[in-house]
Amino acid sequence: MATWKQVAFPFSSAKIESGGVKKVMIPFEPSYRGLLHNGELAKRARLAHAHLKRCDLCANQCHVNRLQSIKGAVCRTGGQAVVYSHGAHFGEERPLVGRFGSGTIFFSRCNLRCLFCQNWEISQRDEGRAVSSEELAAMMLDLQELGCHNINCVSPSHVVAQILAALAIAAEQGLRVPLVYNTGGYDSLEALSLLDGVVDIYMPDMKFADSATAQKYTRVCNYPVVNQMAVKEMHRQVNELVLDEQGIAQRGMLIRHLVLPENSAGTDQILAFIAREISPNTYLNLMDQYRPCYRASEFQPLDRRLSRSEFQMAKVQAKKHGLHRLD
Repeated sequence: MATWKQVAFPFSSAKIESGGVKKVMIPFEPSYRGLLHNGELAKRARLAHAHLKRCDLCANQCHVNRLQSIKGAVCRTGGQAVVYSHGAHFGEERPLVGRFGSGTIFFSRCNLRCLFCQNWEISQRDEGRAVSSEELAAMMLDLQELGCHNINCVSPSHVVAQILAALAIAAEQGLRVPLVYNTGGYDSLEALSLLDGVVDIYMPDMKFADSATAQKYTRVCNYPVVNQMAVKEMHRQVNELVLDEQGIAQRGMLIRHLVLPENSAGTDQILAFIAREISPNTYLNLMDQYRPCYRASEFQPLDRRLSRSEFQMAKVQAKKHGLHRLD
């Protein structure tokens, strides 16, 4: 599906508009297609596959040989990705959805164990179907054929190798829509280095600012420091979110933050980090839809919904820190 953007070229002998700049329309090409043409995309897929033998492709650093066993792996996923569902999705952020939807692939299982997960049926139950690289590539191409504006990999952190293998196949067969990496934010720098120049749009969560709280609710104590390093690296790779003239995202980073009751997530600290360490121009989805799910009813104050006043306070904090691109 063709998408277009305006690009400013320097002075030339062609007709010049005001300011010595000519505006032209050029077809958008996803980053991974450049790596396809020079053979780098296939190389990245091979390197990622090798990492599965002593897996460090998420921040858990399990070092399990996932080609032989899933015992000891937090994600409970072996050499093949497990897919829960795929299809055009209209409940994502506006720049991803557009008119024809975001082409979501929901991967089963997760590298986190959030006790309040709103998709716990997907992340914690062993549901879904193991798929080959060829089958996963076919899903990507089917979503493009449907007219979806992007391929949106949901919970991809534990299946980076499988995504790269499928992407190399799909790109050879004509895939050319942006790739979205829709992650819980607990990502290793090893994986992100393999994704540099591959992912067009990073969409990480920033869940918690405090390590003790993260340990209590996600079962990983180093979530904040890992998350912050990962988000900084994602931003280095793709910068701020760029939209085409229809408002559809083409490249950049979009951050999600779920506001929790009684400021349990440390919202003010997270917003301060984004403004200070990333950019006040960061596209941010400050989410108000928290409701008790999975095991949240066992833990106060997560056993109740977010109040309107608590969310209003989060918006005030975002404004205080100069964050203005709110979904």
